[in-house]
Amino acid sequence: MSRGSVPDMTVVLVPHPRGVDALSDLGVRPLLYDPTEPLPAGADEAEVLVPSFLSGPRTVEIAQALPKLRLVQLLTAGAEVWVGRLPEGVLLSDGKGAHGGATAEWVVGALLAVYRELPGFVRAQERGEWTQHVTDELGGKRVLVVGAGDVAEHIVRRLTPFDVTTTLVGRRPRDGVHGIAEVHGLLAEHDACVVVVPLTEATRGLVDADFLAAMPDGAVLVNGARGPVADTDALLAELTSGRLRAALDVTDPEPLPAGHPLWEAPGLLLTPHVGGSVPGALDRAFGVVREQLEYYLRGEEPPNVVRDGY
Repeated sequence: MSRGSVPDMTVVLVPHPRGVDALSDLGVRPLLYDPTEPLPAGADEAEVLVPSFLSGPRTVEIAQALPKLRLVQLLTAGAEVWVGRLPEGVLLSDGKGAHGGATAEWVVGALLAVYRELPGFVRAQERGEWTQHVTDELGGKRVLVVGAGDVAEHIVRRLTPFDVTTTLVGRRPRDGVHGIAEVHGLLAEHDACVVVVPLTEATRGLVDADFLAAMPDGAVLVNGARGPVADTDALLAELTSGRLRAALDVTDPEPLPAGHPLWEAPGLLLTPHVGGSVPGALDRAFGVVREQLEYYLRGEEPPNVVRDGY
């Protein structure tokens, strides 16, 4: 990356006071902004924009209007809102490394809840019914993880103590990782499939009717990625038939509207996009922002820059 000399006080727009604290000793000028309000004085000098969590079109419009913008540094791992929407020459860097642990924890919790039938026991408790019976177990299962990045690595580390066998699938094959072209054959050999890929044109609708049909009877699909990665109608058909079970932290559409058939789908554990929503998420995310900015301030490209269509 070539950008010439860096001013002593590079202006960085941040959406939260903790961001100001995290960057205040970095040799930059953190400038607090609210994406729903007019920008503060001095914002037109900003070289770096940090969008808020799950930011929408308004923040994209802000980025497009900043004359000196050189870098958009996300707090999230997902960058689908931003890809292809920034002016030429503006880098996009994601928040990889901030949320892998929390998301992996949700994945393990979801698998445990499905196999040990915890939602059913909660409903029985609410009815005042003692429904003692044998359940399945997570131990000894074979889990296919589609996605081979930071989140996947955390998932493998957390599943290993449960005596779970894990297999990773990435975009391209490499040491220890199968390529996505092999996924249908691998699905048949696994008890559960965890999807943690970014949303791109290549992954939109990846989990379609053929993908689901390749999963064995009784298998569990876990979507911790983005809702549009899975075909909702195809998944509903499998759940309604009772052939598959699922745990979703994301849906398409999202938020899920009242009356949508997913609310009543059998064999489904549904959470409202909370995989990374834990107390330490914001501080860890700004820690990643700080690390990426250190590269930028040295005139180097941040390691988390999004490439190859994401």
